[in-house]
Amino acid sequence: MKIKLIQPKMLKRPMDTDLKTRMSPSLGLLTLANLTPKEHKVIIVNENIDEIDFDEKVDLVAITVTVDVMKRATEISREFRKRNIKVAAGGIHITANPESAVGVFDIICIGMGERTWPKLLKDLENNPIKEIYYDMENISGSEIVSPAYNLIDSKKYLYTNIVSTSRGCPFKCDFCYNSSKTVEKTYINRAVEDVIEDIKQLNTKHIMFIDDNFIGNPGWTKKLLKEIKPLNLKWNAAITSNILDNLNLLDEMKESGCQSLFIGFESINENSIKSVNKVQNSVDRYENLVREIHKRGIMINASFVFGLDEDDKSVFEGTLNWIVKNKIETVTSHILTPYPGTKLYEELLNQGRITDFDLSKYNTANVVFAPKNMTKEELFEGYLWIYREIYSFKNIIKRLPDSKKQWIPYLAFNIFYRKYGFITEKICNIFSFKRVGSITRWLSYKVS
Repeated sequence: MKIKLIQPKMLKRPMDTDLKTRMSPSLGLLTLANLTPKEHKVIIVNENIDEIDFDEKVDLVAITVTVDVMKRATEISREFRKRNIKVAAGGIHITANPESAVGVFDIICIGMGERTWPKLLKDLENNPIKEIYYDMENISGSEIVSPAYNLIDSKKYLYTNIVSTSRGCPFKCDFCYNSSKTVEKTYINRAVEDVIEDIKQLNTKHIMFIDDNFIGNPGWTKKLLKEIKPLNLKWNAAITSNILDNLNLLDEMKESGCQSLFIGFESINENSIKSVNKVQNSVDRYENLVREIHKRGIMINASFVFGLDEDDKSVFEGTLNWIVKNKIETVTSHILTPYPGTKLYEELLNQGRITDFDLSKYNTANVVFAPKNMTKEELFEGYLWIYREIYSFKNIIKRLPDSKKQWIPYLAFNIFYRKYGFITEKICNIFSFKRVGSITRWLSYKVS
């Protein structure tokens, strides 16, 4: 069979350039490719980069769906189905909100690909196929399949050295997909030896671990760190703020090459944190957390969510002042977004507060609900304002890290990715995203 795997085109947020869409390939599609028996031919299309050839003769199309591309995925499905080509869809949005996908695609897959994809391919060969492939049973870490890294066209991406060490998260924040009724509260670590094999296959000293929570099982994380320490890597990952309760682990992360950590602070308002069941966060410990991480020479990428029920329009200036005071190196901001299937969505829907059901706007850059203590306009304008202020020259200088070794990676991100990303994008189009990404990493990790 000839199988086409598609990542639909995303709509960029106001601060995004093509650097965002070219950051890295889809590990989900690469994993499906590796799950596919070798007698089948696999074609991977990232619509953010390449056009889809709807007239190419294929036996099956499979689309990975996040909420913001559901609208586009529906259009893609319609085109292929008009040509009598079967279309399957999976991904986190399909798993969390399967009822929205029934009838839109010929087949929907609910659960992890390691369980559903082989069953679908087997049925497709033998007929008949099912409309729904459902498997939410927990899988073991040894069942998780490595991505087909050999299929990546590295010239098209800034960063291809991405590795997943786990699936899921042990927490159930109300705005997260993990709060969905169809998503079990699971956290599964891969076999350590499989992770090490992926790192060796990539043949690089720079790794981005893209887990939801790199420290969901601290004991397992320590085992991995012990194995990667001799590899002399430079790496970054996403963790939760409760790392403050395990400073020995933070020490080991630094010793094994950790350069920066993504942390979901979400809000500096304790009541806002409590309103979405973010039990692992405690605002009164934030500054101590930042101090401990910075003391170890690790940079922070802080994530904030605006529009929580305890927020009013003063939240933007207050958050900016906190970010600048604590010299947070990079910031990712979001407008609260009720993903269908989550606890937050159900609550806002029952309260009649969801005002826009166009899922293409559910990318954390649009106001699709009625905020409680500010207007929709105040929320949106505040969101744009804080991005402008964080990445103003004045505040870039104020947030300059104390360690001079961090100046080059810090300035590279703040100036060439965020503030002047549109210029860097043009340079990438001339010299290739791979080359620019490689030069940036060399400057960040070798020169600094």
